[in-house]
Amino acid sequence: MLRRTYLKLVEVETEASRRRLEEVRSVHREMRGYKHDFHNHLQTLKSYLDAGDIDRAREYLLELDRRLMEVDTLLKTGNVTLDAILSAKLSQAKNENIAVTVKANVPEGLTVSDLELSIVVGNLLDNAIEGCRDARGDKFIRIFLGMKGKMLYFSMLNASGAKREKVNGLFKSAKSGAHGFGLRRAEAIIKDHGGWVKYNSEDGAFTSEFLVPALQ
Repeated sequence: MLRRTYLKLVEVETEASRRRLEEVRSVHREMRGYKHDFHNHLQTLKSYLDAGDIDRAREYLLELDRRLMEVDTLLKTGNVTLDAILSAKLSQAKNENIAVTVKANVPEGLTVSDLELSIVVGNLLDNAIEGCRDARGDKFIRIFLGMKGKMLYFSMLNASGAKREKVNGLFKSAKSGAHGFGLRRAEAIIKDHGGWVKYNSEDGAFTSEFLVPALQ
């Protein structure tokens, strides 16, 4: 019974991650298209100004600004999949007034699949955003992501509430009835690839780390 329940949770999480990955890829494609159109935007504005139509130029600039605000968290780590995942999650964090700092440099061609990266990084960032919601003081997420030889290394520190206790080896979630399934899912994927994961909870802060072979 417990195994069937676990497998069902895995199935639901995997499907959700597929949808999430496609959504963030869509954001990435939209931003690339927007950059491609930048020259056309300049030409349109120049036409309005040449015609003396200041009001239409102003309206056009306001609309461009609104669209930029929706995608201005797009990152460039060197890996398109991680760019998309991080950008979508950090946009969500920004909307919740969470200060985010990221230092990331990752190549393409990782042996960890796009779907697996989406599940691992997505779940860890979901956990960080949830932790920030419980924080009493400043809300922040600080991320480092890079290569150590052929290993992918991830480190994240985020604000949180009181120290979280483990229940049956899992950090209990602030969500009613939840017990950190997302963290366990991320851990299982990393260990399947021969890596390791560490989590630590203290009053006011939560840390997540993983190291996994990622290049041939």
